[in-house]
Order: sequence, then C-alpha cells, then structure tokens
Amino acid sequence: MIKNIIFDFGDIFINLDKKRFAKEIEKLGVSQVDEAVKNILDDYEMGLISTEDFLTFFNQNLKKPKEALVLAWNSILLDFPLKRLEFLKKLAESKKYRLFLLSNTNDLHISWIQKDWGMELYNDFKSCFEKFYLTYEIHLKKPNADIYKFVLNENNLIAEETIFIDDTKENTDAANLLGIHTWNLIPGEEDVTQLFTKKEDLF
Repeated sequence: MIKNIIFDFGDIFINLDKKRFAKEIEKLGVSQVDEAVKNILDDYEMGLISTEDFLTFFNQNLKKPKEALVLAWNSILLDFPLKRLEFLKKLAESKKYRLFLLSNTNDLHISWIQKDWGMELYNDFKSCFEKFYLTYEIHLKKPNADIYKFVLNENNLIAEETIFIDDTKENTDAANLLGIHTWNLIPGEEDVTQLFTKKEDLF
C-alpha cells in the first residue's frame, strides 16, 4: 500500500522543451556530450559551483556571452498547467499521503520559475510538499542511488510504501532497484493528474 509519493518537477508539473533547449545550446556551439561541458553541467546541477562560476566557464572557455547562455539555458522551461496544481492541492489537502518533490534542478531555473510564476504561485506549489528537494541544494543528483537513499532515510520512508514519478526512465529504473514503486510518465501521452488511474493497482 502506497503511503508516500515522490514527484519529479520538469515534465511532471512544469512542461519542458528539451529539443528547443538542445538547439539553443548548440547554436552557441555548446555540446552537451563534450566531457568538460558535461562535468560543468553536472557540477552546476548539484550546486557544486555557483551560477557566476557556471556562466564564467562558458564566457571564458567558450567565449559565449553570459546573457546568451542564460536565455538558452532557460529556453527549456515552458508553462505550468494549473490543472496539475489543483490535482496536487487536493492530494495535499486529503492528507492520505506524504508528498515530496525531488528534482534535478539548478539555481538559474528556479530563479526563472519564481519570476515567471510569481512568488505567490511558487510558494503555493511548494507548500503542498512535506519536503522540497532540489539537487543544487542537497548536492546529490538522479539517477545516482544515493539521492533516493537520502530521501528515504531522512524521512523514514519504506521503499515498498513509496512511489516515485519521473519522466526519465534512467531515473525510475534506479529508484526501482531500491524497491521503490515507479511511474515512468511519458510527457505528451500521460499526465500526472492520471496517477490514480494509471497506477490504480498500487492504490
């Protein structure tokens, strides 16, 4: 029986355009498969380097303007359908489950979301969760097993009583190995508001 629900953020609540992001980054001549770039991206997402150091790396090493990088970086972020917020609010109000957010998210993206949504909406969303885990704040990253163990241990959660919802199969596979139930949601085909029909066997 499920008692705990852990949600991803991107493409679960806020829509993303990963193809546009890849194109915008490529226009700047930034390859996400380049080892140095990949390491910087990982370090930034885990909060191991500051936003200023992140932007300076591209500015000095790849000769790219900081402003252009910020625009390209944030181009992945789209809208937040309010039906998802209403679903989440009702879920939180029911008090039937412990709710958590676990997202590979960085400072630039969260700053953009806070500005785009407004702090009232952002705090309204955040308050639905018992804990709000962003990788740049906890210095851990999906799909590494340690991030799932951290959430389970810190909140005394039993894996078999927990479901994790994420749009990336690599992430749900990693959680699955620890005994956590998962839903690898397919953006555009499925919606988080369908949780109780898509996974009715668990509830």
